[in-house]
Amino acid sequence: MASLNSLLSSMLLVLAIVASLASPSFSTSRRAHESKEAKQIGFRVTLKHVDHGKNFTKFERLQRAMKRGRSRLQKLNAMVLAAGDSTELASPVHAGNGEFLMQLSLGTPPDSFSAIVDTGSDLIWTQCKPCTQCFDQSTPIFDPKKSSTFSKLACSSQLCETLPASSCGSDGCEYLYTYGDYSSTQGILASETFTFADSVSVPKVGFGCGEDNEGSGFDQGAGLVGLGRGPLSLVSQLGVPKFSYCLTSIDDTKTSKLLMGTEATSGNLSTKALKTTPLIKNPSQPSFYYLSLEGISVGDTLLPIKKSTFALQSDGSGGVIIDSGTTITYIEESAYDLVKKEFKSQVKLTLDDSGSTGLDLCFKLPSDASQVEVPKLIFHFEGADLDLPGENYMIADSTVGLVCLAMGSSSGMSIFGNVQQQNMMVIHDLKKETLSFLPVECDKL
Repeated sequence: MASLNSLLSSMLLVLAIVASLASPSFSTSRRAHESKEAKQIGFRVTLKHVDHGKNFTKFERLQRAMKRGRSRLQKLNAMVLAAGDSTELASPVHAGNGEFLMQLSLGTPPDSFSAIVDTGSDLIWTQCKPCTQCFDQSTPIFDPKKSSTFSKLACSSQLCETLPASSCGSDGCEYLYTYGDYSSTQGILASETFTFADSVSVPKVGFGCGEDNEGSGFDQGAGLVGLGRGPLSLVSQLGVPKFSYCLTSIDDTKTSKLLMGTEATSGNLSTKALKTTPLIKNPSQPSFYYLSLEGISVGDTLLPIKKSTFALQSDGSGGVIIDSGTTITYIEESAYDLVKKEFKSQVKLTLDDSGSTGLDLCFKLPSDASQVEVPKLIFHFEGADLDLPGENYMIADSTVGLVCLAMGSSSGMSIFGNVQQQNMMVIHDLKKETLSFLPVECDKL
């Protein structure tokens, strides 16, 4: 049983983070994805939440995050269904959006901008002049004419051939990316020098130079940095064997981190508590990081969830992905119903059915909330039993007198969300094709 005494003042779903960049290990001037020394690249950047600095109440932040998460879940499921439809001829729809922003620079001399970090997609892109249609952004729109290292990619280039939707125009390789909320980016595929953490410069990184960008899906930043498993993503182009991120608990004064390459597992970290599980590939959705979830325990009860519930189906549907861009965890409906039923049985508090939080299962807090106990929640991944701390699945707010389960139901794909990942280093080993969880205080990295 885990006490909620320390959770009440700060356990709302607010992952607002102060943006600043930490020091890199060193810089490189060679094309990372072609160099035998690519594995020596290492840097870390600070992430901030998309709602950082905005004048929202705690509940407004929670509701905004949940709305984005539910929308993202619907998009991801739609992507999988479309991929399995052999009659689908339209340009594929991508999930887009995300919950965190990173700062980086583009061009020579470098122009700084912030972009959404998305582990569920691949393409790196930003808005470029001349814009036929561009959304408002806080930094100047990138002007390729002012950079000495900008180069358009030919239609015969390898990266152009990997685009899901491209055409050959007078400017070379042209792309179109459409997202589930009707946002889109269209422009030319180019290469440019990217600079991370102010001094780690990598030339000839392929990216989308968007000249027609529509919709409101990306107005938190100036584009997107894909961290998926496909060839267009940042991690693939850098050629690094590992990357990780570490998301802080909900405290405005703490910072989250993205760690790349040699920095991915750096620091004096004890690996005794390391939990490692295989990464699974889905041929119909090769960009996603799929995990094998074998069961869930609530307290001492291993729930009677059918073995096939979380399985990846032959048509590419189902399965479980880990995603930094979805706020709470969504699991297949039949499994969620069992989780919900068991929490109702084990939590000795009065149910709240007001629906004011947007979360499905809430309880009323007694006047002496320090004595409240909640059952353990364990996710049984293949080779890794992940015993979550209470603040990673119970959301408490003494001002409204409620404590809620930070989970929801899904029809189809299940998603292990970022609240469940907080204060853990989540290490993606791309060479070994494993994912590891290591409990740490993320703001002290």
